[in-house]
Amino acid sequence: MAPRVPDGLVEFIESGVSILLGTRDDDLVPEAMRACGAVVDQTRTRLTVYAHTRVAERTLANLRANRQMAVTFSRAIDHHTVQLKGECVEMREADARDDAIVDTYKSRFVEQLYIVGMPRSITSRFCVRPAWALTLAIADIFVQTPGPGAGARM
Repeated sequence: MAPRVPDGLVEFIESGVSILLGTRDDDLVPEAMRACGAVVDQTRTRLTVYAHTRVAERTLANLRANRQMAVTFSRAIDHHTVQLKGECVEMREADARDDAIVDTYKSRFVEQLYIVGMPRSITSRFCVRPAWALTLAIADIFVQTPGPGAGARM
């Protein structure tokens, strides 16, 4: 059975924390990019993550080739970090509903960075659209917060 994202973790994932999207090519060469939003579906077994079109070319090519992806969420203020792994089951261009999610993420991410000293005048310039919506069927959830529990399955 697929793991379900726990209650408190849904709020964390959608709160504007830093999101890194990792993929690999067929030669196992990794690719990482900053994602620009995420939303957990109602079943809590899937996650849609958003990738800015202008910088997603290699990521999209990797997903077309092997569909494997990992998404890491980390809060800058305390480094609370989790990683979700699985298979990309859908790739599509973001629509108006997705654009609203991406815009909300950007606002929240700008505030997360402001808390740790990055000026809004710089972080508000981040480009997040147009985007691709990439849906992950969650196979594993890991704690990645630095410390003795890092790497443990949730």
